[in-house]
Parts: sequence; structure tokens; C-alpha cells
Amino acid sequence: MITTTPELNEGERYIGGIVSADGTTTHIILLPGDIEANWNDAMAWAKEQGGDLPTRVELALMFATAKDEFKPSAYWSNQSESGWAWYQNFRYGDQYDDRKLNELRARAVRRLVI
Repeated sequence: MITTTPELNEGERYIGGIVSADGTTTHIILLPGDIEANWNDAMAWAKEQGGDLPTRVELALMFATAKDEFKPSAYWSNQSESGWAWYQNFRYGDQYDDRKLNELRARAVRRLVI
């Protein structure tokens, strides 16, 4: 179990840990920078940053604990179905799905699983 913050690279911010049903803790680290892009381009960009788009749960955690890191806009999650993908609204806190072709903002995260 980590008792201190995981080692961070320059510009990164530790968001917190999410414990799964099997007791595994995934630590979420927000990477610097953001873009505005359609979902496919946002997914590719996140990989280029050495990370992934956040899950819906991770985005909800970031809205609750790190809202100051985001513009009051919609940010893509990595969760999708068919031609739609989920996003987190950082103005009001709600989550919806939108067409993957539309351009929303995106942030990348990396995960440290313990």
C-alpha cells in the first residue's frame, strides 16, 4: 500500500486512488496539457502523451477534487459505445454521451495499479 504520493513527473498532478471490488487500488495521475478534438483523435493524443483518456469514474473524481485543473467545458472519457462516447461536463458536473465526431476537450491520465 502506498502511504505517500506516487512519484510525479513535471506538470503532473496526483488525483487519488480508486479501489476496485477485488481490493486493487488504481492511482490516477493527471498529465499536463489538454486539447480539443473528436474522440478518436483525443484517444490517439492521450496515447502520445503516455497515457489514456480517463474513465467516467475517474472524471467524476477529478470534478470533485481537481476541478481547478479543467476549463468549464466538456471532457471526453475513454468509454464509448458504437458512434457515441461519454464525457464529463466540468461546468455543471453531469455526464452525458455525445457523437464521437464532435469536438470536445480532452485530458490524459496515467495509472499506477497496486
